[in-house]
Amino acid sequence: MKQSQAEPVRLTPADAQAPQGLELRHLRYLAAVADAGTFTRAAEELFIAQPTLSQQIRRLEEIVGTPLLRRCRDGVRPTTAGAVLLDATRDVLSLVDHGVSRTRQAAGLGRQRLRVVMPSNLPEALTAKTATLLRSAATAAEVDLIWMETPLDAEFSPIRQHHADAGLGWLTAGPDALPAPLDAMTLAEFEPDLWIPASHPAASRGTISLGEMASLPVIYGPRRTSPGTYDRWLDVLQTADPHFAFTDPPFRHSLPVALAFAATADPPAAVLTGRTATAGTSPALIRRLRPADTGDMVRVSIAGRPLTATAALVWNGDLPRQLQRILFDTADGAILPAPASLSRAS
Repeated sequence: MKQSQAEPVRLTPADAQAPQGLELRHLRYLAAVADAGTFTRAAEELFIAQPTLSQQIRRLEEIVGTPLLRRCRDGVRPTTAGAVLLDATRDVLSLVDHGVSRTRQAAGLGRQRLRVVMPSNLPEALTAKTATLLRSAATAAEVDLIWMETPLDAEFSPIRQHHADAGLGWLTAGPDALPAPLDAMTLAEFEPDLWIPASHPAASRGTISLGEMASLPVIYGPRRTSPGTYDRWLDVLQTADPHFAFTDPPFRHSLPVALAFAATADPPAAVLTGRTATAGTSPALIRRLRPADTGDMVRVSIAGRPLTATAALVWNGDLPRQLQRILFDTADGAILPAPASLSRAS
């Protein structure tokens, strides 16, 4: 559990006991409000009336003896004390959910489940290989897989907050920088493609500098599809031009459509794709477009590979060991030719 910046409170054995009247539903309500950001949205997700939810949160605060949530202009946020209880709440709810799952499995009523996030913006080859290995390992262990398609931020919040158990995504820092209790294995390094107008001086060289790239309008995004990578790449480009900003595509469509918009823009723009090539591998591995698809746009590499991204399989370290073993074995088999490391020993 994370420590707050305030002086730690030392509890006597009597103080460490759960307060009288505290129920599991109080903890579920607290987590729901914190995750939703508003009482109204949390009540809708819980299928209860908003006044009832507010009343139960007030009751929880009376039981604990301190305010747990504070109202802000953009919703509600945990207080310092609320954040401490919220961390413990997520651990308790995760243990209870997995305990119930194991109990049902022992009684022949069901099997353990593993909820895995597979965002839509991942390279197809990596996703297919990882999904195939994961399904095979889960089947052998008699575990049910639940696939979830949702964006993952740099902190892998859906996994850290126990909305999912694991996910395939992009690291914006080293595995050791992941917030507790997350564990990860890196699978491969990827770098994006950059398409520029054929009239640009860098087109004939086949390589463009970061400064030249930052001087162009660059179509990339939208941010919500991969916020962690989007923000990191934006920071890199702003080192060359502090005023640089990505241009969102007019609408999400195929790469040929994005190239057509870039080629006819005034002034002509560049197009930055998602991660498509393993860093350091031959460009022949990249799926090539027909000349009719590219128009007057030319693909170039970015000097120094400043936008390399690392794909990783990330999971919650609080998972039962059987589920962690499935994920570890899957990641071990899915590693592509690139440096790989384990963030923590399991």
